[in-house]
Amino acid sequence: MLYFAYGSNMHPQQMRRRCPSYRFVSTAKLADYKLAFTRRSPRRRCGVADVIPSPGDEVWGVLYHLISKRDVVALDKAEGFKLGRRRVNGYDRTRRNVWSLLSPHKPLNAHLYIARQQHNPPPPSAHYVGLMVSGAAHWEVPKHYQQALEGLLERY
Repeated sequence: MLYFAYGSNMHPQQMRRRCPSYRFVSTAKLADYKLAFTRRSPRRRCGVADVIPSPGDEVWGVLYHLISKRDVVALDKAEGFKLGRRRVNGYDRTRRNVWSLLSPHKPLNAHLYIARQQHNPPPPSAHYVGLMVSGAAHWEVPKHYQQALEGLLERY
């Protein structure tokens, strides 16, 4: 499965714990969306990342190839998604076109998780944003986006 991570899953050690089979593919951007924190994680006790439509904006992240089906199941569980669940999922796994630096003229269709938004979620913790900042730096997403994420540390 080709997976686009834009939140704390950009952090390589977190991904290795959740999905040992992952392979880094490339950095990539999701066009016409912006980063938001629209959901509270009961496990983290803070706001967590989401993407919401926003024409002209972009969200940078990491493309991973998940080799093992077991890793897809583990990632679904970590993101609060279960296919066919009767109660509401925390996130929905969906597909969107992303633009990879490996293929700048042809989008890749990747899986990503989009949150079921909550009313008045708390802000993210400094630790959570730190995972995003560290992951973005590790995989070398564009510097302007790294700086935008670093700016979140000052705000939260």
